[in-house]
Amino acid sequence: MEMTEYWKGHPVVLASGSPRRKELLEQIGIRARICPSSMEETSEADTPKGLVMELSDGKAREVASDCMPGTLVIGADTVVALDNEILGKPKTPERAAQMIKSLEGRDHQVYTGVTVLLCLGEGRYHKTTFAECTDVSLWPMTQEEILAYAQSGEPLDKAGAYGIQGRFAAYIKGIRGDYTNVVGLPLGRLVHEVDALLTENGGTDND
Repeated sequence: MEMTEYWKGHPVVLASGSPRRKELLEQIGIRARICPSSMEETSEADTPKGLVMELSDGKAREVASDCMPGTLVIGADTVVALDNEILGKPKTPERAAQMIKSLEGRDHQVYTGVTVLLCLGEGRYHKTTFAECTDVSLWPMTQEEILAYAQSGEPLDKAGAYGIQGRFAAYIKGIRGDYTNVVGLPLGRLVHEVDALLTENGGTDND
């Protein structure tokens, strides 16, 4: 698919520094301008779904404040949840090993929240926000396998301490739902929502 900086005539900005999200957009022919949000990732939401929707909204709004009218801004946030508890992103191999140990041989959920803003200028925009959930099943892992992966460097700063598109693919038993959602951006739902947003001329204005 030929790459373009526009989505149906609108320049696209990705409010994320994730190389995986950038690559996913490029997979469907969109070359987005990368403008990572610097907002603090805090929320009072009490569910994983509520959390990712709120954070994606905040990231998109922060970046949209500096964008020209007509720009499409995409904000996203992904979390891994086990028994409805968010695991977060490990900062050390030791913490990564603990997370992987809790996940191995079990099912868990990956939630990605996405907010798309169509900038109108003067702080106004049209918006859509949604969340996708994918169930992921893992094979049992030995302690040696857990430690080797944790010390590889790959799980650091990744939600749930793993990347499904990397070495951890060896331990994925199956998924139920959108694979790209686990990577970090549910492409099919995103395309559907953006098309609807533009077709409906943006839905509701927000001040």
